[in-house]
Amino acid sequence: MASHIVGYPRMGPKRELKFALESFWDKKSSAEDLQKVAAGLRSSIWKQMADAGIKYIPSNTFSYYDQVLDTTAMLGAVPPRYGWNGGEIGFDTYFSMARGNASVPAMEMTKWFDTNYHFIVPELGPDVRFSYASHKAVDEYKEAKALGVNTVPVLVGPVSYLLLSKPAKGVEKTFSLLSLLPKILPIYKEVISELKAAGASWIQFDEPTLVLDLDAHQLQAFTAAYADLESTLSGLNVLIETYFADLTSGAYKTLIELKGVTAYGLDLVRGTKTIDLIKTNFPKGKFLFAGVVDGRNIWANDLASSLGTLQALEAIVGKDNLVVSTSCSLLHTAVDLVNETKLDDEIKSWLAFAAQKVVEVNALAKALAGQKDEAFFASNATAQASRKSSPRVTNEAVQKAAAALKGSDHRRATNVSARLDAQQKKLNLPILPTTTIGSFPQTLELRRVRREFKANKISEDNYVKAIKEEIKKVVDLQEELDIDVLVHGEPEFKLCRETIWLSTLVSSCLVLLSPLMGGCNLMDLAASSHQSSMVMLAALNQ
Repeated sequence: MASHIVGYPRMGPKRELKFALESFWDKKSSAEDLQKVAAGLRSSIWKQMADAGIKYIPSNTFSYYDQVLDTTAMLGAVPPRYGWNGGEIGFDTYFSMARGNASVPAMEMTKWFDTNYHFIVPELGPDVRFSYASHKAVDEYKEAKALGVNTVPVLVGPVSYLLLSKPAKGVEKTFSLLSLLPKILPIYKEVISELKAAGASWIQFDEPTLVLDLDAHQLQAFTAAYADLESTLSGLNVLIETYFADLTSGAYKTLIELKGVTAYGLDLVRGTKTIDLIKTNFPKGKFLFAGVVDGRNIWANDLASSLGTLQALEAIVGKDNLVVSTSCSLLHTAVDLVNETKLDDEIKSWLAFAAQKVVEVNALAKALAGQKDEAFFASNATAQASRKSSPRVTNEAVQKAAAALKGSDHRRATNVSARLDAQQKKLNLPILPTTTIGSFPQTLELRRVRREFKANKISEDNYVKAIKEEIKKVVDLQEELDIDVLVHGEPEFKLCRETIWLSTLVSSCLVLLSPLMGGCNLMDLAASSHQSSMVMLAALNQ
C-alpha cells in the first residue's frame, strides 16, 4: 500500500530558514549562504520522508516565501513597478514582490483559504506578458533525484492560480482573469516538458479552488485547461490535489472527468461528505489519494478510525488504487515534536507535528497492506483515550455549566440601542470613528526588553513596566492625532499566537465596553490584557 505527503513545512525544525532569511535581508550573509541553508533543509526533508517509507514524496513545496509567489515567478508575471527586464527571476525581484523595497510597495498578501497562512496575490491584466522565468520546480526535482530521491513535483494548478489572482491596478475590476488561461498554459507546458525530460513519472497540480462554490464558467475552465494540457502530460501520472473542504457534486463531477488525470487527492478530514460522492461514483482504474491524516492541527491522528475509513474506501476503489495521504500540506502544522523538550509525557502523547504525521501516514499504509504495527496502534489508542478522559481537557464543572445554559443566556439583558446610547454618552464618537487595526511596530527597544525577559535578565516587574511605558507612548500618540477609538498597540506581541489573538480581542473591546465598566483606566487594562488572555486560554482549554 502506497503513501503520500501533500507538502511539508519549509521553515525548518529550529526555524533555520527564518534566521537565514533575516540574515540575508539584513545583508549579514550572502545569497549563497541562504541557498546553502535552503538546500540543507530540502535534503533533510526528502531524506526524512524516504526513510519513513513514503512512496510519493513532494518536491517544489519548499519556498523562500510563498508557493503562489513562486508560481508568479515561474510565469514571469512581475508587476512593472519592480523594474524586471526579463531573464531568470533572482532574489532581488522575488523579495521586492514579497516585501517591497525602498521605492515600491510589496504585492498584496491575503489569507490562504481559511488557514493562518497568507499568500502573495498575483496582479494580472490583459497586458501581462507571461514568460518562463523561474526554473525552480525543475531544479528542485533534479536536486532530489541527484540525492537518490525520486519525487513528485508540485505545481499550483493553472486555474486555481488565476482564480486566486486579482486585476492589477488600472485594470477593470470586471476583467475576467480566466481569460488569461490560454496565455499561461504554454508556460505550464514548458515546465511539464522539462520535468518529463528530467525523468519525472508523476506530477501534482494543487487545485484547491475546486472546493469553493464555483459557477459553471469557472468549472469549465478546469475542463478546458486539462484538455489543453493532455497531450503534454502524456506519459506522466497526473495527480490533482484538493483540500480544506468538501467538493460540491458539480466540482466532483468536473474533477473526475478531467482529461489526462490519473489520480485525485481529496481532503477526507474536512471533506467528510466527499466520501459519499466517492461511494456513488469513482472512476474505474483511477487512484484515490485519501487525505485521512489531518494536516492542519497538532493532534495525533486517531489511527483506528482512519484505518476504518481507508478499509471502506479500499472496497470501492480497489486495494492497488488507494494511496494514504495527508488532508493537505503539513505546512500548516509545527515541524517536529522531538524539539518540544518542556512538554510532559502525557501531553506529548496527544500530539503529532509534521514529522510525526509522516510516520502516521506510513503506519496506516502498512496496516492496510497487512503489516500493522500493533504496538504503535495500541500506543495511539491509549493516547486517544487519555486525551478524551484527562481532566486537563475535560472539566466536569465547565461541562455542567455549559449544559445548563438557556437560550436567553446568549442574549444581552439590554438591547442594542441602549448599549449604543451608553457608548455614545461615554465616548461621544463621530458618525465615522477612526481607529487602527491594533498592532504598532515592534521597536528595537521592545525587542531588547523581550529578549532580556525571556533570558531572565530582567524581572517580570521591569518587563511589565516597559510594556506600560510603550503603551503610554502609543496611547499619547493616538490622542495627539485625535484618533477616536484607541488601541494599546500590542507591545506584548509574539508571546504566543493565542495570546496575540486574545489580547487583541480583549484590548479592542476595552474602549467599547468602558461605559459598562465604570470608567476603568484603559492603559492599565490594556497593559494586563496579555495576562487576561492567558486566563482566558486556560478557561478555553477546559
